[in-house]
Amino acid sequence: MKSILKVLIALFITTGILSCKNDDDAANNSRIQGIFTVLEGNTIIEMNGVIGSSSLRDFNKLYAAFPNVKTINIKQCDGSEDDETNLQLSARVHKLNINTHLLDNGLIASGGVDFFLSGIQRTRGTNTQIGVHSWSDGGSLQATDFPVGHKNHLPYINYYISIGFTQQQAEDFYYFTINAAPAEDIHWMTEEEIRTYNLITN
Repeated sequence: MKSILKVLIALFITTGILSCKNDDDAANNSRIQGIFTVLEGNTIIEMNGVIGSSSLRDFNKLYAAFPNVKTINIKQCDGSEDDETNLQLSARVHKLNINTHLLDNGLIASGGVDFFLSGIQRTRGTNTQIGVHSWSDGGSLQATDFPVGHKNHLPYINYYISIGFTQQQAEDFYYFTINAAPAEDIHWMTEEEIRTYNLITN
């Protein structure tokens, strides 16, 4: 009888431990959605990776669970695999009055730069890299194959205007990026260029 009781107690303890572990795992998993992770304190998201077609959905799911997020710390974002989703995600972040911060040794490029610009306040640490280039249609055509003012340029220009750039600032920055390097290459912006195009707000 005592041996049966010991087994039952052991099972109860084991079940309790497993239950707590599962609860902890669920809590941790809820903090991670795709390239986004909510850090302790629930006010900061760390972002690390390429923006994809599921990134807007991932962000919305995370924000619904952690609505006190105020800042997105970007570790590395080389760009986007889905430009349309990237612009929608970036517009969403801006509308929520969230700040963006490029961490020490952080890197943003291509669509990652567009996302960084969504921040109400945009700051950066030390030894950061910001890269721009022309977009492509996935085939032989690039942004520079279309004349200035073409409708294919408008989604990007309109996005910059929606996050606070003037028409002139939006056009200046956009045409700078697509002429800075072809789609298969990258131009790492100089400190002077970063200041000229108002990438950092402070």
